[in-house]
Amino acid sequence: MTEDEAAAAVRQWGERAPDAVLLDGFHALKHALRFGADVPLAVTSDKEAALALAEALADDLTGTLAERLVEIPAKALRELVPRIHPTGVAALAVRPERRANLDALSRAPRKAPVVVLDNPRNLGNVGAVIRLAAGFGATGVVTTGDMDPWHPNAVRAGAGLHYATAVERLPLPELPPGPLYALDPEGDDIRSLTLPDDALIAFGSERHGISPELRERATRLVALPMRPQVSSYNLATSVAMALFHWGGGGPGRG
Repeated sequence: MTEDEAAAAVRQWGERAPDAVLLDGFHALKHALRFGADVPLAVTSDKEAALALAEALADDLTGTLAERLVEIPAKALRELVPRIHPTGVAALAVRPERRANLDALSRAPRKAPVVVLDNPRNLGNVGAVIRLAAGFGATGVVTTGDMDPWHPNAVRAGAGLHYATAVERLPLPELPPGPLYALDPEGDDIRSLTLPDDALIAFGSERHGISPELRERATRLVALPMRPQVSSYNLATSVAMALFHWGGGGPGRG
């Protein structure tokens, strides 16, 4: 890689960054590529090390990364990203079209639930939930409120798996169709019921729970088993438990 090519990559980064999704680290880039993301630019401060990592952890992408990764000086990388990932890799990807995500979320019949995060307050939790949803094969993750689920901190926590599921922010009245199961301590024990494939499974914040508006819309309130005097689970833990229950079938499925 010549100095001119590295300089050109830095200039291109500056031009694309305001409208692009930041993929922070090797694993975010790996997942985004595996799930069809359009990645026009990927840079690293050590291409040899990045390709060695690919051979060890993602040999299906070694050739692609050898072609796409542009090596730039470590100092230049520090100026491009808020904080350098330990793998020394960063990339810019195109955000999926909103219409495509909305179509996926609303398609009938759905074969897997949609996770709804009601006014989440922590971007790291949002990213962790998206990572879980991708792993379980959920149709997507919808957030309400003012927090963008595509914020760089959420994408970082999601390890690039935003591209493996449909992720959108929607106002409460515009949630996708389907029965709405809202997690609430006063609900029915989740172990006593089956979550249908077309369900919306809604979670509130750890502090405030679901909003009155969402509670009013709920088809059913459901509760996770919890030891007395324990106040709450972490949001991502709650989502994992609910999706595991759905995937396991609940009573009578299969």
